[in-house]
Amino acid sequence: MIKLIEKYFDRLFPLNRSLTGKDYQKSLNIINEIIPLKKINFKSGQRVFDWKIPLEWNVRKAYIKNQKGEKIIDFNQNNLHLLGYSQKLKKRISFNQLKKNLYFIKKLPNAIPYVTSYYKKRWGFCLSYNQFKKLKNEKYDVIIDTSLKKGKLSIGECLIKGKSKKEILISTYLCHPSMANNELSGPLTVAFLYQKVKKMNLKYSVRFIICPESIGTIALLSKYKKKFKENIIGGYQVTCCGLNQGPLYKKSKAGSSLIDLAMINALKNTKHKTTKYFPHGSDECRYNTLGISIPVGAFLRTNFDNYKEYHTSLDNKKIISFKKINENTKFLISAINFINKSIFYKSTIQNCEPFLSKRNIYSSVSKYNSFSKIDKITESFFWLISYSDGKTSDIEISKISKINLIHINIAAKILVKKKLLKKIT
Repeated sequence: MIKLIEKYFDRLFPLNRSLTGKDYQKSLNIINEIIPLKKINFKSGQRVFDWKIPLEWNVRKAYIKNQKGEKIIDFNQNNLHLLGYSQKLKKRISFNQLKKNLYFIKKLPNAIPYVTSYYKKRWGFCLSYNQFKKLKNEKYDVIIDTSLKKGKLSIGECLIKGKSKKEILISTYLCHPSMANNELSGPLTVAFLYQKVKKMNLKYSVRFIICPESIGTIALLSKYKKKFKENIIGGYQVTCCGLNQGPLYKKSKAGSSLIDLAMINALKNTKHKTTKYFPHGSDECRYNTLGISIPVGAFLRTNFDNYKEYHTSLDNKKIISFKKINENTKFLISAINFINKSIFYKSTIQNCEPFLSKRNIYSSVSKYNSFSKIDKITESFFWLISYSDGKTSDIEISKISKINLIHINIAAKILVKKKLLKKIT
């Protein structure tokens, strides 16, 4: 499996992926060999909530020539050299004009930075600081042969159906050119996870999403908001998970949702770190945002701002571990199994609490005091009636109430029999 992951990495790494374009489509088609993806398309200019689908961008060539006619910066040498979504240009310009459109990182003098301008027209080149220092005060020929035209943005989707309509979401992005940890560790983990999940006996369905970061997820949610909010229990955004170090789990906005408990349980015997939710990062932020509120955590091995190679040419094959990418699937399988053990109930009485005594499940004699405590089964009745909204699982109710799950489940069976709860399937 590890060798196979590496083989697909080598095919995907050189491609000039972006939000749209031929290399994005080619990448999606390659991954389709591992996981059967249905494409959901959105047209350029289409409104998706507060956003708009951008034009489709493709690159034929892009380079800078000095006065000797030498190509000193060339897209064909490294696709990070071209500012993402650069518009077409053919012009001789001065060094001072050129400098305004160059991007580099002084603190990483050998790194080519990854820079984009998706939503405002401009052009530019990225280069290492060492390359920049070699430039002379002379005229330069800038050739950018790109196209920006109406096209489509595509999202790859795959659903493995379980016994229930309720779903677990596994999401990742595919829109960065030639980066390893920040880009390919997520899609490769998700694709090979599919190969294992399809063999499982699933209680809850598992939905896989591979799309351009941010705009892809926003587009998807704009189309399926109602369906997703109704059916998705929660899930995981998988990204930056290829480094040779222990897992890092970023909790959902809720912090103690079923998906959080599941991942914390999956990682309990492994050296790992957890962090609270914060509203910047990857697409876990889109799922957790106001109006959507689907609990999604992020499975990583490092935060994007915690490794110096992030968004540079140094994020390459040298820094990742295919063994760790393969290991990622083990933790995600464990979390899925944990979620599959959960049960969801919904109270049949929505207005205030039901009268339990007339159903002979609560004493008609009130004798409780500081020396006579309520028993755990009876206490469980109140927690279940209070929290059974069809979206909060028995495992979560057990965690919130600090009552053993055994007692919660005994009480739930009694309430179901008395038709005060119904099991959600």
